[in-house]
Amino acid sequence: MIAAGALLAVAASWAAPGDAVTDAAQAGPDFAVQGEYRGRSDGGGRWGAQVIALGKGAFQAKLLKGGLPGNGWDGKTRLLLDGQRVGDDVVFSSANGWRAQIRKGQLRGLTETDAGFRLSRVERASPTLGQKPPEGAVVLFDGTSADGWQDGKMMNGLLLVGTRTKQSFRDMTLHFEFRTPFMPEARGQGRGNSGLYLQDRYEIQILDSFGLDGVDNECGGIYRQAAPKVNMCLPPLAWQTYDLEFRAARFVGERKTEDAVLTLRHNGVVIHDQLKLSSITPGGSKNREDATPGPLQVQNHSNPVHVRNVWVVDHR
Repeated sequence: MIAAGALLAVAASWAAPGDAVTDAAQAGPDFAVQGEYRGRSDGGGRWGAQVIALGKGAFQAKLLKGGLPGNGWDGKTRLLLDGQRVGDDVVFSSANGWRAQIRKGQLRGLTETDAGFRLSRVERASPTLGQKPPEGAVVLFDGTSADGWQDGKMMNGLLLVGTRTKQSFRDMTLHFEFRTPFMPEARGQGRGNSGLYLQDRYEIQILDSFGLDGVDNECGGIYRQAAPKVNMCLPPLAWQTYDLEFRAARFVGERKTEDAVLTLRHNGVVIHDQLKLSSITPGGSKNREDATPGPLQVQNHSNPVHVRNVWVVDHR
């Protein structure tokens, strides 16, 4: 279960429009509005909402029947509202007659039949955030040194993307924490893009795909192979977790006898369960599958994605 946290404070010193923001204090007023909301309708039904900042005071809200992804949403019912900042508030409307307003952390509105609903802004955190490595684990990054990474670079105790581990791995348990930047004016693959490669062969996509459909090239997707069962991407600047079990492909000589298998939890929720990985994905240093181990890679797509608390239990 993902717990709710306090609202982040936003200072008056804001970054320029179009910047990739990595500090909430510089993110501007739209950052304080975007995010997740949870509450009920007048009839007692539970609802969640994901409010996405689109830049220049524009927003999109997705109302989710039952609650938020991984916490009540029925996985089907999703209503889209378009919004625009009006003074300190944001006003939403939809083609089917729903309308709403955000004021002081509250999303209130009316359905097409004038039934009311009220949702409050929440901040969820992964239940494995900050998880300590078990005895015998290989600590790849703890904020003190990037020596375990090829040309590894740090900033403010965080690992920068665009690096590979010096060690290689076969079967493993991995804990990995990452944070995407706030880039409200960017779209699609230009918004907080990176990737985590297992054995430098199989990419788990990293992207600010908060509130999107959850396809194979969005956060948690296995690029060109599998979409996540549910899009568990949290809003930008929230720390997120990948916790995974990986079993490498098996070979007899040069003949593959078993596909690699992955179980992945994104922010504590299983999004791939015993998924067979049939082939490599582009962008890694390994251009084919074989029995050799491989490093982890955190891909650089020119977006300031940051990484912390990475450890592996090596199942040799």
